[in-house]
Amino acid sequence: MSELLEITMILCFGASWPLNVIKSYKVRTAKGKSLAFLCLIFLGYIAGIASKFANEAYMAAFSEKWYVLFFYFLNLAMVTADILLYFRNRKLDKLAGI
Repeated sequence: MSELLEITMILCFGASWPLNVIKSYKVRTAKGKSLAFLCLIFLGYIAGIASKFANEAYMAAFSEKWYVLFFYFLNLAMVTADILLYFRNRKLDKLAGI
């Protein structure tokens, strides 16, 4: 049951990140974004991934439960994209004099 709840959490976060990345790409400004927040989320996903690799029971059943780790990596990629867009948008803000 705990795995189902974890997967639900990861899927909910995972559904939100692409929308956030698209918005960041379209608005072309870093206003309203917090780099500290994004970095904390990034570190949280790194910790979640590390916890899976450190969990002997999970690793023993990896061939049956690989999909959980897949979604952690997918969400991490989305957060990474949003961080990169933050720097792009901050540069655009400086060029626009904002």
